[in-house]
Amino acid sequence: MSGSDARALSRSLLDLCRMRKLTVATAESCTGGLVAGALTDIPGSSDVIDRGFVTYSNDAKRAMLGVKATTLATFGAVSKETATAMAIGALERAGVDLAVSITGIAGPGGATPGKPVGLVHFAVAARDGRILHRECRFGAIGRTTVRQRSVVEALRMLMELARGPQAPAKPRRAAASRLRPRVARTPRGGAVKRRRPTRA
Repeated sequence: MSGSDARALSRSLLDLCRMRKLTVATAESCTGGLVAGALTDIPGSSDVIDRGFVTYSNDAKRAMLGVKATTLATFGAVSKETATAMAIGALERAGVDLAVSITGIAGPGGATPGKPVGLVHFAVAARDGRILHRECRFGAIGRTTVRQRSVVEALRMLMELARGPQAPAKPRRAAASRLRPRVARTPRGGAVKRRRPTRA
């Protein structure tokens, strides 16, 4: 993933949000504001991007996004639960339509048992109640590359929610219609059953 990937995704996301009149906020830990930077690097992004939270420490996550201390203590900063709380906190505090969060271990240090370098949790929250979480294990591919890939993944997830909820499948009515008796309508609008012609 290159900077051109992030730029192309940023343009597409901004165009889609502009068309659907959606506003966006970001809440970033391991990427340190790179998602907000990629979006605001595009001219005219101010009509979509509201603000970005860079919450690198646990104190910042609590103070700026309202992540509960019990969540951080129980699951850790790099977890589905914290990422989800960050996204919801950014959504509520900014009053926007969409918010994305990123928390992970970019490396080269910081790994703990069960949480290796390259582990990143993402969450996107929408005002209509939809929440999407994703866990990526990029591996020890280098701090810069982990952060770059995280930016692209976050933009993709925002695009997914910005497109809107999927329309429910329409129920099939073919089987029911076959069970209905065939009728012919008179010119006056009344319905009469068809009769077989009589034989002489």
